Amino acid sequence: MLAGAVPVMKPRNEPWNTRGGHPVTSTYTSYNLIARDLPRSIERIASQPQIARESEYYLERISEIKSVDEFMADTRLFNYAMKAHGLEDMNYAKAFMRKVLTEGVDNDDAFANQLADSKYKEFAETYNFARNGETATIFTKAQQGTVDKYHRLSLEEEAGVDNTGVRLALYFERTAPEIDSAYGILADSALYEVVRTALGIPAEVAASDIDKQADMLNSRLDLEDFKDPEKLNLFMQRFTALWELENPSGDSASSSLLLGSSTGFGISPELMLSINNLKLGGR
Repeated sequence: MLAGAVPVMKPRNEPWNTRGGHPVTSTYTSYNLIARDLPRSIERIASQPQIARESEYYLERISEIKSVDEFMADTRLFNYAMKAHGLEDMNYAKAFMRKVLTEGVDNDDAFANQLADSKYKEFAETYNFARNGETATIFTKAQQGTVDKYHRLSLEEEAGVDNTGVRLALYFERTAPEIDSAYGILADSALYEVVRTALGIPAEVAASDIDKQADMLNSRLDLEDFKDPEKLNLFMQRFTALWELENPSGDSASSSLLLGSSTGFGISPELMLSINNLKLGGR
């Protein structure tokens, strides 16, 4: 049916978004619509003209890059890679990112290995010029692997425009299987928001001693459950249902999280300082 051909009637019992003039779908339903057929959802995102153009440019250029200098000199290429890894907010920090890339990850004292946010280590592993030199960009993880990450993060970003809870759920579903310590949750404000909501932990608890918070999470969570798709899905259903109670769809209220990055969530500067010296996950 062509838009506007027939007046749209509000479905019974469905909330109405007066800002957009469209019915609002609950957090629970919106998340499931995306998650139950994730490949199709990502395919839809990948076909959007702007995203398709940027991905095409990236794939055409990345294999020609032979050094850290060349990589960082191509702003369009570098920014694409940064966004794909959830680091878009650090695009400006060229000296910081150059140190991440030039030191690599092979030495325990390498810069990326000292940072609490594991995304930097992942970035250095993907573009491992320190280990592989001129061949660093020929590997799948630096080519189609990065494009896949870009599409997934773009999907999460789009979902968050209408409902932060859906974006949080998609982010958690993607990253939770890799969590290996309670400190990994505490270091990431988005992960902690999901866990706090799902477990009914009051927001003010976040101001308490960090080791006590870690003990509390360890007593209430089995991180191995997040590696089980069925158990993770149940946790996501609980989170989205409880998020909806706290943040009814259609309300203009937004999450208390810092949504500074358009591509994902991550460790806050304050937590970077307070947790950076802790051994996260045995590293």
